[in-house]
Amino acid sequence: MTTPADRALDGPRIPEAVHRRRWAILGVLMLSLLIVVLDNSILNVAIKTISTPAPTGLGATQSELEWAINAYTLVFAGLLFSAGLLGDRLGRKRILIGGLVVFGIGSALAAFSGSPGELIAFRAVMGFGAAFVMPATLAVLMNVFEREEQPKAIGIWAGGVGLAIAIGPITGGVLLDHFWWGSVFLINVPIVLLALALMLWLVPDSRDPNPGRIDPIGVVLSVVGLVLLVYGIIRGGELADFTDPTVLGTIAAGLAVLVAFVVFEKRSTHPSIDVTYFKNKVFSAAIAAIALVFFALMGVTFFAVFYTQSVRGYSPFETGLLMLPLAAAQLIFAPRARLLVDRFGYKATTTAGMVIVAAMLAAFATLEADTPIWHLEVIFFLMGTGMAHIMTPVSVVIMQALPREKAGSASALSNTFRQVGGALGIAVLGSVLSTAYRGGIEDKLGPLPADLRHTAGESIESTLGVAAKLGPEGKALVGPAHDAFLHAMHVTALWGAGVAVLGAIVVALCLPGKVATPQRAEKEQELVTAE
Repeated sequence: MTTPADRALDGPRIPEAVHRRRWAILGVLMLSLLIVVLDNSILNVAIKTISTPAPTGLGATQSELEWAINAYTLVFAGLLFSAGLLGDRLGRKRILIGGLVVFGIGSALAAFSGSPGELIAFRAVMGFGAAFVMPATLAVLMNVFEREEQPKAIGIWAGGVGLAIAIGPITGGVLLDHFWWGSVFLINVPIVLLALALMLWLVPDSRDPNPGRIDPIGVVLSVVGLVLLVYGIIRGGELADFTDPTVLGTIAAGLAVLVAFVVFEKRSTHPSIDVTYFKNKVFSAAIAAIALVFFALMGVTFFAVFYTQSVRGYSPFETGLLMLPLAAAQLIFAPRARLLVDRFGYKATTTAGMVIVAAMLAAFATLEADTPIWHLEVIFFLMGTGMAHIMTPVSVVIMQALPREKAGSASALSNTFRQVGGALGIAVLGSVLSTAYRGGIEDKLGPLPADLRHTAGESIESTLGVAAKLGPEGKALVGPAHDAFLHAMHVTALWGAGVAVLGAIVVALCLPGKVATPQRAEKEQELVTAE
């Protein structure tokens, strides 16, 4: 049977001039990627500051914080299909430059937001720009590296994600210690300008010689379906009641629109997403693995910041340093993951990675207010190690499953499911956290006035904010708030671990073992020699 990798063997060779500067091009692509990933990891450190009442922050509620993250993610995920297609059709360099310009403008506007509503709107603009950046970076990579170097290049590319995750919280912490919260967005502007200059100089353009038509109906259906689904989940957490008719109705409407999207794409002559790709079990499992690992990771990162800052009392900068092991592990192991794949195969490597991630998520349920902080560091490092051995192998499987000229579409699919997984992780696990927290703190809020009671029950930051306003009387709320949050964090971590276990089962059942055989290696070598 023909494997997905075999289908990509017949791609055209890379021009010599491009081949010579391929590593410099990879550096420029990673800088572009850095901005997009950096932004989300910076925001994770800033969410506590943004939730603080003015003038320090914007006084954003838990649900507004989730929307500040999800507005970006939903626009990003919803447009990725079309961005990948447009890149394949109009030229990836042109799309990449356009995306960076929009992202830079959105960043500047977000920095000077006057309310949570404005921040959410400008984050959506940033998501619009980022949607055209992310798939184009991986698509260009596939078109400047020969097949035999692609796993190494993708490993370095994935390591760049780890680097951004490392730099983000530390940069965010430094900025928040010295400037106002908007600086975490303004920092993107000079990086965008540098990336644009280098891109115009170094990066070659490439496109699909046989592009598909644009699919506006599919785009609208995917965006509407995702927004309704995630809004319903966030609203359920806000109300601490998933049986509320408006919550159930919104979630059901979102699922119905997404089903309509799949049916429409199946029948369309020019779909945004070619549903037939998913008939390939290996491709589907790789996509599912990415979605599930980001579902767990984004949800956990969301509550980890509140644990380190609100419960343990660390500053944003210190929180950034505490998250370094997570990123360092990805930076160290992502480029080397291919060596384990060569030796043990995709199935063993990614299943082990998923099991490690699940175990570390479960380990969050053991953390208390006085747990030695090195425990958290070990958890973060091992979690990053597990992620590195998932992201690189599944990215290679996805990118090599389609011919090189369809690289934009393959990258868009990979990024879409990662972002959708992350958005749903924040929405679902954030809602679990909100519901569990409200359930744990509600009894202690009885003496408060009715209007303050609902606000104080929204999140640990809201409770501590109300406690601070009440002065000495509010001190009695601090201990119960910490206890309620820790219980909520433990519940949420175990949910995340369950999702990661599901991911481990999927990859164990569906991904191939050792794909490479001596005959295949000889076949590739003959092709290289012949050309």
